[in-house]
Amino acid sequence: MNSLVFASLVPVVLLIAAGFIAGRANWIRAGATKDLSNLVFLLLTPALLFRTMSRVRVEQLDFTPVAAYFLAVILLFFATLLFHGFNRRGAVLALAATFSNTVMIGIALVGLMYGPAGLVTLLPLVSVHALVLLTSATVVLELAVAHEQQQARAGGSDSASGSRHAVVTVLTAVKNGLLHPVPLPIIAGLLFAQTGLQIPVVVDKPLELLANAFGPLALVLVGVTLANTPVGKHWRAALALAGVKNLVHPLLVFGLCRLLGVSGLPMTVMVVAAALPIGANVFLFSQRYEVAEELITASVVVSTVLALFTLVLVLLLLPHLA
Repeated sequence: MNSLVFASLVPVVLLIAAGFIAGRANWIRAGATKDLSNLVFLLLTPALLFRTMSRVRVEQLDFTPVAAYFLAVILLFFATLLFHGFNRRGAVLALAATFSNTVMIGIALVGLMYGPAGLVTLLPLVSVHALVLLTSATVVLELAVAHEQQQARAGGSDSASGSRHAVVTVLTAVKNGLLHPVPLPIIAGLLFAQTGLQIPVVVDKPLELLANAFGPLALVLVGVTLANTPVGKHWRAALALAGVKNLVHPLLVFGLCRLLGVSGLPMTVMVVAAALPIGANVFLFSQRYEVAEELITASVVVSTVLALFTLVLVLLLLPHLA
């Protein structure tokens, strides 16, 4: 195996395994997972993102790779929606097929594999990933709900209020996507970088320590979550959905990167981001809209376990294709 792939993936696997063992042994109880998640997302993640982007000038950023990534997302999302039908279940499965775990696993993995240069390529995607995908999914889901309600009522008089509710929900989703611990520190760090100033050492050192704690704790949290999440009878359907996410998605991103002239490290980072397992936010959507909850839970677990193998395949092939 390529030494860089081996050296980068083994720590990821071991940290996830450590979290899994801790969860199974009840060292970290299921009820404490939410607190641990809040620590990672609300404290460690902003520190890492702000510190990384505080050194980046706008002219260093290239959004062409991000455009290639989202073009692939659009194609795969609507292909999945077409296959499963325009309804809540189809929309949630389409989100699962396209929503990567870019924060918990992606930042840690890309940081280990490609260092600061890889993160500078990844973070513009991370900054809009949840906002674009979750807002778009909300729009589609609300339209699907309205469509289902309209069919049930056969054109009843409540359609106007349903439409107003859908608009309010979408606007709330946009607001929540912007006021989020991922895009805010990225934007703040980028704005700070344009001033030409440097973070004072007394502030930068605590930020560095918090940023360094992000990767290990985030990966341990993934393992704890896996230990407390049952797969059950849905493993076959979950495996099929995970196969689309872990293999079809990166293959599509690779093809579109080639088509748009994206190569080298930017293409590599986008393909790796697409090869990441399903993000946990998809489960929150399945809960909110009360559809395919057990299947999505199983799919997140299966996709994460499968990624231990599919990411190795992707990382070994990319140096020969980039």
